[in-house]
Amino acid sequence: MLDPLLVVPAFGGMKKKGGGSQSHRWIVLDSTGQEIVLDVDKYAIMHRVQIHARDLRILDPLLSYPPTILARHGAIILNLEVLLRNPLDENVVPIVEELRRRLKPQIDHREANGDGSSHIGEDDYPFEFQVLEVALESICSFLSARTIELETDVYPSLDRLSSKICSSNLERVRKSKSEMAQLTARVQKLRDELGQLLHEDGDMAELYLSRAAMPGDENDVDEVEMLLETYYMQIDDTLNKLTTLGKHIDNANAYVRIKLDKDRNRLIQLDLILNTGNLCLDISSLVAGIFGMNIPYTWNTNHGYMFKWVSMLC
Repeated sequence: MLDPLLVVPAFGGMKKKGGGSQSHRWIVLDSTGQEIVLDVDKYAIMHRVQIHARDLRILDPLLSYPPTILARHGAIILNLEVLLRNPLDENVVPIVEELRRRLKPQIDHREANGDGSSHIGEDDYPFEFQVLEVALESICSFLSARTIELETDVYPSLDRLSSKICSSNLERVRKSKSEMAQLTARVQKLRDELGQLLHEDGDMAELYLSRAAMPGDENDVDEVEMLLETYYMQIDDTLNKLTTLGKHIDNANAYVRIKLDKDRNRLIQLDLILNTGNLCLDISSLVAGIFGMNIPYTWNTNHGYMFKWVSMLC
């Protein structure tokens, strides 16, 4: 059985090798905490972890794949839409450091017992689950932090929009709504992937890469189920926050439409009043014009008092 490894792709900084294939930098961390950075092409990685090219394409940031957790013989393909382009990138280092921190107690225990092997004992948390937990914790924390940032920005913007409807406030809310829609889609996809895994005991059982080294019931998936359920609840809470935020934005939009409709009705009413007044003036002008003409009328004889009334009214 192969020793458990964490292999993190870094698709940035590609180089051409002699044969024409492109090489990438990969960070490899084993269960003893040993870390190396490889500069090899994808075929070497496929041979090392025994996966197919179609599985490796899931990790390519140039291709659009939804969040995916796949179990293969001796490997877990994990795509959580967090692009790790450089092993020394600020987004990669904390993940590796956190995994190394969690491995340290086991490493110290092995050194104290004089056991230098990298195989997993019965009382150890499987290495693949430690990696999976760190990855899920990282993406869930990232999405939760982005949601909090969005809430911090959106709620004051909605308050300003409610107090004053102007183009700047509308544009600010529009941008926030667009960001919220993109973030909601990412959270929803991850939640669906975790939910699908939780509904399939067979898929969860395949995640036990160390099952051969750990005697036990192959149908026992309680350990991984608890792990996935924990982060499913966390990502579901994040989705609920985004849903609530979306409802607040929709309510604000409805309020803006009602207020604009009210202002529009007031303008229509004012326009009606002005048109009515204009009609009255036109009628007065018509009467004044008729009486102002030097045309003899039979009814104008002996009715000189009409001039005074017409002059006063018009």
